[in-house]
Amino acid sequence: MVKDSVNKQTLQMLKEKLDKGLMPQWVVTDPDIYQLERRKIFGQTWQFIGHESELKEPGSYVTRWIANDPVLLVKTNSGEIKAYLNSCTHRGAHLCTADFGNKKTFTCPYHGWSFNLEGELIGVVSGKTVYGEKMKKDEWGLRPIPKVGMYQGLIFASLDHQAMPLEDYLGDMKWYLDILLGRSDGGMEVIGVPQRWTAQANWKMTQENFASDPYHVQTNHRSTVELGISPSDPNFASYGHQIVLGNGHGLSIMTSKTGVSPYKYQTLPESMWPMFERNLSPEQNEILSNATVFVGGIFPNLAFDSPVHGMEGEMCNYLNLRVWRPLGPDKVEIWCWCLVDKAAPEEYKDKAYKAYVGSFGPSGTLEQDDTEVWARIIQVNDALMMEDKELSYNNLNNYLLGEDVFEPVDNFPGPGIAYPSTYTDNLARSIQSRWFELISKDLLDEEEDSQ
Repeated sequence: MVKDSVNKQTLQMLKEKLDKGLMPQWVVTDPDIYQLERRKIFGQTWQFIGHESELKEPGSYVTRWIANDPVLLVKTNSGEIKAYLNSCTHRGAHLCTADFGNKKTFTCPYHGWSFNLEGELIGVVSGKTVYGEKMKKDEWGLRPIPKVGMYQGLIFASLDHQAMPLEDYLGDMKWYLDILLGRSDGGMEVIGVPQRWTAQANWKMTQENFASDPYHVQTNHRSTVELGISPSDPNFASYGHQIVLGNGHGLSIMTSKTGVSPYKYQTLPESMWPMFERNLSPEQNEILSNATVFVGGIFPNLAFDSPVHGMEGEMCNYLNLRVWRPLGPDKVEIWCWCLVDKAAPEEYKDKAYKAYVGSFGPSGTLEQDDTEVWARIIQVNDALMMEDKELSYNNLNNYLLGEDVFEPVDNFPGPGIAYPSTYTDNLARSIQSRWFELISKDLLDEEEDSQ
């Protein structure tokens, strides 16, 4: 069926395809689908906007985006973290354009209105002359972002006043975030500043790539095998489990062919191991001690990767967070953070950051591999023959280990539905299911009511 518009018939066809593990290729960059995504996904879900370690003292701020909505994230004098629409209430100018800094007030470059850390309007140029005595400043403060929440140092925001509580939204993903972010005393901290750059890509494909697709590693990142950084075994990235969680979240935990990583606790110093035993449950500690890589995502567009990488043979661990900010159906702005345990020795932190820069960010080898492939998807997507071409998510590759791995295991120690290989499409299909649920919400009922 060739798509003509996003109507009831199109949505029903799309659901039937997704149920069979098929995705019509036109959906990836369709402009009408993208407008639905902007409002029904980015306008209603929780979005990652920063980490508490980026706001070290009162007056600290960073500027972020939720799709097209500019966000000013600040730490107030009382230590509270608040988020505002980064737009002056007078004539709407973009208020603060710096990426980060420390200020007591924010002054609009257009007419000079100024706001304090609480978002209150405190200064109006020639106020009495222009507005007299009747102006009520308390009615013209910065507009707060409707919902702000934090979990394990991760700061999220939602544009939806009716959004469910953040902890409910994260659900069982919290159990795994505790492993990655709460294992050591003091938690994690951001090293350096987030890198950001644009790529020719669609946000759905980039999220899927990181959150649910270790299958691409052996081919797309073949250079790491040739350099001796990765094993030559074509299944090396498949060993472990893929875990499907609620709300489109999930992750893969890679180990080794034996089920035990050659890098205990991901190379983290032995002096830190008692912290892991103290801060984690026995089940969480077991997973951390045996894992080589954690890679996954929080729907819709936060991905994470906690690998073992190294420079000049010195292997280290870090946590890479990344947000795929959509700039259109065929363009994303990528935001990329590096986090390391606060309790780690400074020498280890330095090595971990160098390992991160060598692999990720605009100059990273793995990053360049991915962005080239993403661009290849975009470059062919406007072809006429793509209108009735379908993409495969039907688990045909799940027989590569010589056994049917469609069935989840029943002895995995953590929450979620766990599959005995990371080379599976189950998480990708869960992400697609959540995506469709949100973009189609109310639309089918609305069409029925209008007839």
